[in-house]
Amino acid sequence: MAKWAYTKGLKDIGNGVWAYLQPDGSWGWSNAGLIVDGDQTVLIDTLFDLKLTAEMLAEMRRSVPAAEHINTLFNTHHNGDHTFGNQLVEGAEIIATDATFDEMDPTHPALYHSMMVNAGQLGRGAQFLAELFKPFDFTDVELRKPNRTFSGELKLEVGDKTVHLIELGPAHTRGDTIAFLPEDRTVFTGDLLFNEGTPIAWAGPVSNWVRACDRILALDVDVVVPGHGPIADKRAVREMKGYFEFVQDEARKRFDKGMNARDAAFDIPLGRYANWGDAERVVVTVRNLFDEFNGEHAEPDVLTLFEQMADFRDRLRAEGHGLHRHVHGR
Repeated sequence: MAKWAYTKGLKDIGNGVWAYLQPDGSWGWSNAGLIVDGDQTVLIDTLFDLKLTAEMLAEMRRSVPAAEHINTLFNTHHNGDHTFGNQLVEGAEIIATDATFDEMDPTHPALYHSMMVNAGQLGRGAQFLAELFKPFDFTDVELRKPNRTFSGELKLEVGDKTVHLIELGPAHTRGDTIAFLPEDRTVFTGDLLFNEGTPIAWAGPVSNWVRACDRILALDVDVVVPGHGPIADKRAVREMKGYFEFVQDEARKRFDKGMNARDAAFDIPLGRYANWGDAERVVVTVRNLFDEFNGEHAEPDVLTLFEQMADFRDRLRAEGHGLHRHVHGR
């Protein structure tokens, strides 16, 4: 929404609600949120490394005195770009779903660090991952897991504000959860919405992600803060739902013809979606759809999928499609 410029930093949504944005919203460049009423505060997600999280917290404290002490930290899902800064939110109760808790692996920061250092020996998939995550520093990250979990829905009272935490996964991950503020007509979606970027269905099923879009669209909200990309309204949710419905239909045609998931992903004519940021993520989503069509779900070989995404991105470049402009931090 043009009301809030898509620039790095804290954006005042109004009435004690803020969004923290990180352009360009590509791999690892996530958003966060802050909810304040009186001396009660909720932080929605942290960032991908300690430096970025410390910068965010410092800006929040400068702009919002109550943010000097964060009472509650809510993690929308387990991915590191929403959780790796948890350790800096000292003294806060950390809340997430049971599924998110189970997916948060304290070994992941060290694994990322090792992969960045040793990518040259680990093949093309690791090299592409290291290229994507080069701006981030995973040194000294010690992942703090939630100390309060729930399933389904949880209502938080933040001063006189009510925040509804609603679990809508599995979709992007197994534990995707939104934070809905009915009085403020605002929702923080986590990675159930990538605005102006391509979503990626690591967990799926994609059909459940479409249902999650419908749940968000049914909310009485004017402001939608995505996990990545500019602040939006419901139009962005409809756009992403349309993307999933398009890819689902095209993948089904190719599944019925006996194609494998990789070849199907490369064969789908993305049209205008080819110019969405990180269009290569269709490789993962199509693989997930093929599992859904088969009635099974196997754990993905992540590095193989990153290798396929690297090949897909190379093809897009060769065809002259627009890719994300890497303007991180501006």
